[in-house]
Amino acid sequence: MITRRREQPKNPPLPSPFPEGWYFVATRQAVQKAKLLQKTWMGENIVIWCGENGQICVAEAVCPHLGADLGPPAGGCIRDGRLICPFHGYEFDITGQCVATPFADPPRTARLRVFETREVLGLIFAWWGIGEREPQWSLPADPPDQGDWSDFEINTLRFPGHPQETTENSVDLAHLRYVHGYDNVDPVVEVSVDGVCLESSFNFKRSRTIARIAKLTFDVSANAHIFGLGYSFVEIREHSIGMDLRLWVLATPVDGALIDLSLVSQVREIRNPKRRILGLGFLPPGLRAPIMNKFMAAQQKDDVLQDVIIWRHKQYRSRPRLCRSDGKIMPFRYYCAQFYPDPHD
Repeated sequence: MITRRREQPKNPPLPSPFPEGWYFVATRQAVQKAKLLQKTWMGENIVIWCGENGQICVAEAVCPHLGADLGPPAGGCIRDGRLICPFHGYEFDITGQCVATPFADPPRTARLRVFETREVLGLIFAWWGIGEREPQWSLPADPPDQGDWSDFEINTLRFPGHPQETTENSVDLAHLRYVHGYDNVDPVVEVSVDGVCLESSFNFKRSRTIARIAKLTFDVSANAHIFGLGYSFVEIREHSIGMDLRLWVLATPVDGALIDLSLVSQVREIRNPKRRILGLGFLPPGLRAPIMNKFMAAQQKDDVLQDVIIWRHKQYRSRPRLCRSDGKIMPFRYYCAQFYPDPHD
């Protein structure tokens, strides 16, 4: 008997399109405005609404009674903080339990699958667990000094991709120079990993031409805090202006092929700008941060659009042929293993 050795694929795909973690769902503002939102999230058809007490609920959008779609296009609605099925009027509270029907006592077994949620400054996240297990870690609490920060600017891009590939950019310093034209990209400290938290800090300079006239050079320090593959928070200091920024990079799988990448940014009030970029020195202090936030958000979106072209066409290499300038690619991938059902994948 001849035993044949099983050939391993040269470039096996990423092990799962849905790594474990917290993933962005919507903003509280969007939920309150729509009353009831529906979307495809992590391969699931879900609805999002706000109960009477203000608590957000994220639940499957299929009624356990006879399988009706609970989303707004099918007639689902919210009444007194409860989700109403359009087929037979079953009412579900924010725990997912059916608590009333029009014609009989509610069946105890009629319950929606509900996802655990966390909120950071009005950004709503839901937990996706391996085998539907409970949350294994928490997201960071709200920053304590929110009063002097601008409102959010949010840009969401949808494209074929994977959250591990997009998050890997936080340690891939070489691409910052080659793709985005950053100068003097230097790590400040070694990439550190503490359980589910990975931190990467680096400095860089970048030149930009404004209105085809003025050429401006930005001197930036960035400190990225990554909690799983769906939540990256970057603290940014621009030294030449004296400007502080916050950037959330939120990668959320949609259906196993597409992802939504949401860029959420804020700028802190700029009281004494060192440079009068975009006429900052002549603007009232209350307008400086919102204007700069719109400008910086547009720059961040342009950067990501450059990456999207690459992400949507690239193939995953499990054993990349790296050089010294590539940054901590493999330590990052070892960090990622904990978010999959089988770390050996």
